[in-house]
Amino acid sequence: MHKKKIDVPNAIITFFLGIIALITLFPFYQTVMLSFSTVIDAGSSKVFLYPSKFDVSAYYYLYVDGKVVKGLIVSIIVTVAGTALSLAVSTAGAYALSKKTMPGRNLMFNAIIFTMFFSGGLIPYFLTVQKLHMQNSMLVMIVPLAVNTFYLILMKNFFNTIPASLEESAKIDGANDIVVLIRIVVPVSMPILATMVLFYAVDKWNEWWLPTLFINDADMYPLQLVLRNALTNLSQIINNSVGLQLAKSMQNVYGDSVRSAMIVISAVPIILVYPFIQKFFAKGIMIGSIKG
Repeated sequence: MHKKKIDVPNAIITFFLGIIALITLFPFYQTVMLSFSTVIDAGSSKVFLYPSKFDVSAYYYLYVDGKVVKGLIVSIIVTVAGTALSLAVSTAGAYALSKKTMPGRNLMFNAIIFTMFFSGGLIPYFLTVQKLHMQNSMLVMIVPLAVNTFYLILMKNFFNTIPASLEESAKIDGANDIVVLIRIVVPVSMPILATMVLFYAVDKWNEWWLPTLFINDADMYPLQLVLRNALTNLSQIINNSVGLQLAKSMQNVYGDSVRSAMIVISAVPIILVYPFIQKFFAKGIMIGSIKG
């Protein structure tokens, strides 16, 4: 049998890409290791590779009062519901704006672009949300941010590239605009739709500013705001822990460990979404490639 020859150029490229991948992943690995470290490891170079003793005190501190769990549930609801609403509204809006025959299309499009550069300011925004009775409601994290103007423009530009013949053939068979959008346009637009899902999901998951302004009920805080408050109050809570058991559990906690635990908790759920998005993204590219 002939030995398979090694493709040297590809082997060299693979080697260097592997090194780059390790360099890219190392900061996250270091953050995970640091989240399990204790005050004993503070200032030690070993924590860059592994802590001297794995300790979950930082995670216990974040989960002990249940706020992180509640915040996680709120963030998941807001991310799923908000992404679904944003994708539906953006898709419908972008499809309509891509039709040159739509009355007032240019005026409406220019008005949408205008909002990218000018806004009414924080006070009118606050009063509007107040009049709509969305304070202390998860709707305040979903409805006001339903459409991102930049994402809408990206979708419109993609829809402009879809051949008109696809839609015309469907309309000849009796399909209306809604059927054309759902049955024809959406299937061939999976690349942009998968990208928008990812963009909107990350935006919703990282939202903390609007809850800070409009939500007073701590049980409705999203995960990012819970972690922000936990970080702000870290020193005070450690020094004035309520209860002897909690005080003992805080002895091995120091700031860097808790900060790293916050990064892990907030990053891992959204990172887990990427493989699923990539799957549909690749599938959408194949579907979109047969456009004629």
